[in-house]
Amino acid sequence: MRSASNIRVAIFVFVPFCLSASCVWAAAPAPSQQNAKREAEVKEFLVEPSHEEIVAKAKKEGKVRIISSLEPRVFSPMIASFKKKYPFIEAEMTEITGTEAAQRFLLDVKGGGNPDIDLIHVSSDFYEEWRPFGKKFDILRMAQNGVLSVPPKMVDPQNRNIVGLGHVLFVAAYNRNLITADKVPSTWAEFLKPELKERKFVVDIRPQLYAVFASCPDQGLGEEWMASYADKIRAQNPVWLRGHMLALTSMIAGEYALHSGAYYSNYLRAQEKDPQKVLEYKVIEPAPVSIMEPEMVLGSARHPYAALLFLEHEASPEGQAVIDKYEPSKASIHSPGSAVAKAIEGKKVCLMSYESYLQTSKRMETALKAFGFPRSEKK
Repeated sequence: MRSASNIRVAIFVFVPFCLSASCVWAAAPAPSQQNAKREAEVKEFLVEPSHEEIVAKAKKEGKVRIISSLEPRVFSPMIASFKKKYPFIEAEMTEITGTEAAQRFLLDVKGGGNPDIDLIHVSSDFYEEWRPFGKKFDILRMAQNGVLSVPPKMVDPQNRNIVGLGHVLFVAAYNRNLITADKVPSTWAEFLKPELKERKFVVDIRPQLYAVFASCPDQGLGEEWMASYADKIRAQNPVWLRGHMLALTSMIAGEYALHSGAYYSNYLRAQEKDPQKVLEYKVIEPAPVSIMEPEMVLGSARHPYAALLFLEHEASPEGQAVIDKYEPSKASIHSPGSAVAKAIEGKKVCLMSYESYLQTSKRMETALKAFGFPRSEKK
């Protein structure tokens, strides 16, 4: 996620558009109560009988407005590919970036504002708070029934109306002129070696990577491992920075040799701007993969069916190809042939689930506390 704290508007061809979370941790009800409550909730969700009916309703609406955290350069080709399928729907996309902007937008929606927005990005910082404001489309059931062409694994199985459009893979990036490949850690524990003490590698102070670590006890990681590892990383006295692109650009300039966990998608973007091609990467197993770009139709949407079609398109092979090309390499691993799916093929993977995604903010706070609440050396 980019670190800007405001909304940057980008209108393309056919026009476009808005998270710290307060988490309440209470004692969980008994399984029987949970199941009964869940069954009642599921019955409230809307299942359309056919794709044709969705298209007919969307055609009457005639437009859709989307707020997205995808890169703005994705917008124009995404809208153009959507218009090839549905030329009768006008589409608008606007970028949202940063926790502050997301929080303002959420508060605005809670207060009854932004009536013109139909499809939104659901930030991990406020994921649970968005639940009451989603249109009760049972996207999971419609995907399973073939009414919507959405891979069912992209859909949040609990909320059912949220679709994760992408995944990010975390990799160790390095400057080959400053450190040789054989010196780059091959396991996460190798970042704790004595020879990597005292500012030998970069750590991002928004520890999304650590939230992924916490979600995989089956891979020998988990919450306790993550908290202990974060504390040991602090003892290594690394370089603390905020923003993968900032760190990777500085690495290309020769300022730092090694990054302990950057987005693979950001690595590829940085590599495009690397004239000498000094930037390299290594996939460390278990390869950490996080859900990204979850989107949901707003309950207050004026054009809910057009929004549903746009969301379906973003999850389609055509939409996923646009994301992979222009983000780049951020499409879902559940989209056959996506760049991240290829990068992790045959490897042990630490894959964040939707259940774990809900706990991202809490787990990042745990990691930050173990880090000692450092500040970025650069802005």
